[in-house]
Amino acid sequence: MSGNMEGNIPPPSPAPSSPRDRVTYAIDTELVYTDSNDQYRSSSVPIYQTATFKQDSLSNMGEYDYTRSGNPTRSHLERHMAKIMGANRALAVSSGMTALDVITRLLKPGDEVIAGDDLYGGTNRLLKYLSSNQGIIVHHVDTTNNNAIEKVTSDKTRMVLLESPTNPLIKVADIKGAATIVHKINPQAIVVVDNTMLSPLLMSPLDLGADVVYESGTKYLSGHHDIMAGIIAVRDLKLGEQLFFPINASGCGLSPFDSWLLLRGVKTLAVRLEKQQANAQLIAEFLETVGFRVRYPGLKSHPSYDLHWSMARGAGAVLSFETGDIQTSERIVENAKIWGISVSFGCVNSLISMPCKMSHASIDEKTRKERDFPEDLIRLCVGIENPNDLIEDLKVALIKAQCVKVSPDGTVSRL
Repeated sequence: MSGNMEGNIPPPSPAPSSPRDRVTYAIDTELVYTDSNDQYRSSSVPIYQTATFKQDSLSNMGEYDYTRSGNPTRSHLERHMAKIMGANRALAVSSGMTALDVITRLLKPGDEVIAGDDLYGGTNRLLKYLSSNQGIIVHHVDTTNNNAIEKVTSDKTRMVLLESPTNPLIKVADIKGAATIVHKINPQAIVVVDNTMLSPLLMSPLDLGADVVYESGTKYLSGHHDIMAGIIAVRDLKLGEQLFFPINASGCGLSPFDSWLLLRGVKTLAVRLEKQQANAQLIAEFLETVGFRVRYPGLKSHPSYDLHWSMARGAGAVLSFETGDIQTSERIVENAKIWGISVSFGCVNSLISMPCKMSHASIDEKTRKERDFPEDLIRLCVGIENPNDLIEDLKVALIKAQCVKVSPDGTVSRL
C-alpha cells in the first residue's frame, strides 16, 4: 500500500538502492552504484510509466496503488538520493521551489522564519507570499553573521533557511555554528539548507547539523536542464513522514519519467561538476587578474575562504563579478557568444546573466539596495566546455564592452 489513512507511511520500493547494512563507498562511487531487484536484472532502473497499479484483491493490496502516492521509479530515486545525501529518507518532487513549498507547509500562522538577505529570487518570492498571506513572520538577516541569527532566534522561531554559498553574492554561512546556536535557543526550530549551489558531491549539510536539506534537481543533479525536479532529505524519519503528507495529498511527487532522467543525470554528477569547477577556478583567476572584483570561494581573496573549505569539498561552479557600471555589464552579457544568456545554473552549458534583471528581478530595487545588491553584478554559471574557449569568449565580450585594454603581449587589463 502507498500509505495509511494519514498518508504518512512511505511506500516500500521494489528496487532498493541502498540496504543500510551494506558497505559504503566514496561519494563518486555512490553516485553511480545502485542495487536493483528488477525481475530482468536491468542495468537501468525501469520507468514505471503508469498512474495506477492493479491489486490482487481487496484484502491483499500490493506495495503501490496510485503513482501520486508512490511509484517504483520514484522510490528508487529517493532511496538513491538518501544514500548519497547521508539521509534516512529523501523525497522527490516536481521542482526545487516545490521542495521549499513542501517544507514551508510545516509552518503555522504566527511562526517565525529566519532567512538570509541574499536569497534565490524564487525563495524570496515564496517567503514574501507567506508573510503577506499566511501570517508567517519572516526575518531577513545576514546569515553569514551568526550573531545576527542569534539576535532574532526565539521560542517562536520555527525555521531557519540557509544558503551557502548564497546566490548570487557568493556569501558563506557557518552552517554548523548557526545550527548549534539555533538548536540551543530553540530545540524545536528546524534548520533548513538549500544545497543546490554545491550538490551532495561538494557538501553534506546534514553532517553539519542541518535538519532538512533540499536541492533543485534541475541544476547539478540532472546537469542538462531537460527536467525540473526537487529533492528533500532528512535524517529524522518522523519529520520525513510530516513532509510526505503534503506531497501525497497534493500530488507534487516527481513523475516516473523525470525520476528516471534524474537517476541517469546523478550518475555523471562527479565528472561533470569536477570539470565545471576546474573551469570556474581558471575563469575566476582570469577575471581577478584583469582587475574585477570577483566573488568565488575558490579564490583566497574571498573573505570566507577558510570557513567555506572547512565545510565543503569544492568551490562549485558559480561565480559573480562586478564591473562598476550597469551599462558596461549589459554590453558584456550581450556580447558573449558561447555563454548563453539564461537564468538557472548547473548545466553542462555555460550561462551568463545579470541577476538584477533576471533571476532576482522579483526582488524590488529598493530591497536590493537595502541588501547591498550590486545592480551591475554579472553571474557566470560555468559549464564543461574548453576553458580556453570560455576565457577567450569573455575577452572578446570585455573588449567589445570597452572596459578592458589588451597590451601588445596579449595581457588584458581594466581601462
